[in-house]
Amino acid sequence: MTPTWASHPARWVCPCVGLVLGGVGLIFGRADVALLGVPLVLLMLVGWPTSHHEAVTVRPDAVTVDAGGGTDVVRLRLTSVGHKPAELLVSGRPQIVGATRHSARTGPQPALVVDWDAHGPCLLTHSGALSSESEPEVVLPSFIPLELVPQSYRLRGLTGPITSARAGDGFELRDVHPFTPADSLRRIDWKATARQSDDSVWVKGTYATGEAIAMLIIDSRDEVGSDLHAWNALVPLRVDEPTSLDLARHAAASIARRLIEAGGRVGLADLATGRRTMTPTTGRRHLSRLMYALALSAPVGSAIRRVRPPYLPAGSIVYLFTTLLDDESLRLVHTMKESGHDVLVVDTLPVIRPAAETNLALAWRIVRAERAARIGFLTGEQVPVISWIAPAPGRRLAAIERQRRGRVAGR
Repeated sequence: MTPTWASHPARWVCPCVGLVLGGVGLIFGRADVALLGVPLVLLMLVGWPTSHHEAVTVRPDAVTVDAGGGTDVVRLRLTSVGHKPAELLVSGRPQIVGATRHSARTGPQPALVVDWDAHGPCLLTHSGALSSESEPEVVLPSFIPLELVPQSYRLRGLTGPITSARAGDGFELRDVHPFTPADSLRRIDWKATARQSDDSVWVKGTYATGEAIAMLIIDSRDEVGSDLHAWNALVPLRVDEPTSLDLARHAAASIARRLIEAGGRVGLADLATGRRTMTPTTGRRHLSRLMYALALSAPVGSAIRRVRPPYLPAGSIVYLFTTLLDDESLRLVHTMKESGHDVLVVDTLPVIRPAAETNLALAWRIVRAERAARIGFLTGEQVPVISWIAPAPGRRLAAIERQRRGRVAGR
């Protein structure tokens, strides 16, 4: 929108005073008085802009200023939800002003709003106050490198990068046994056959390979922070502290990246948005789509009870990212366990700061006791519970996977 320029009253008062001084100087023969009025008269010709156009354009990370000719200075006021407003003066020449916002949050971010007005030379002309707003921005979750994460032992398909426990075509040696009609001629072990005293033929047996499937379920029905005062949705969440949903996005992104790098297939389901479940697949392009879907996960309306859990492929391992603030997560875990899935729960509740108010402190004690009871119930059901904010979550995941492998090997 083109700004509407207006003149300062001094732009017209000064020339009038200059004409009066010039007239007085001519009447009384005072050249010095007449010369004093000349600069004031010239001010009438100064300050009118030579071009009119949009002076400020806004991006999420920068503000572009190009006020055109005749503009001396531009005053900016940058505001964004959760950040302190910033005010600055810049010259009207073309330039880019950085607008860095530090935040620990992910997902859709509030727009950057810039209120501005321009001023001509000597501040004798000025534009009306205008406002510009940046386009919406989506911040993708980051990840941490993980060494070992639990995978499904019930592999699918006849080929894949992961070695299974069943016999078949693969690369890991299982045994060397006499040739049978079910064996392939390509598996003949000529060295072992040459060492035999009879005419028997021996072949190498290998373990079959397949694909492991993992499903990530984001419990985005609520989003809470470390401040108990913001749990009533009346106080805005702080931008310098990650919420439970930010931790869930970070944990899911880290685990998904590790599983996909290992050759597994990863799918995603969101308990709040109701979007279709992302089909488990692999590859870098799928990881990029999964990151964007994680960033868009957010609470929608009031929390509802799901009649049935999301669609889960047979033989998949399930990662449930939840705050464990209600019994819905327990019911969901029980249903998935009854369906034969291995379930691992990732606790994404941030560290809660104690409240000074007696009612809030008592309410948090009750909620904390209920959460402890739910975690104890899951532990009794042989469902691992990992706190993502605890030190070294990657090591705890690796320890759980080693224990699972030890139990499988001991059967």
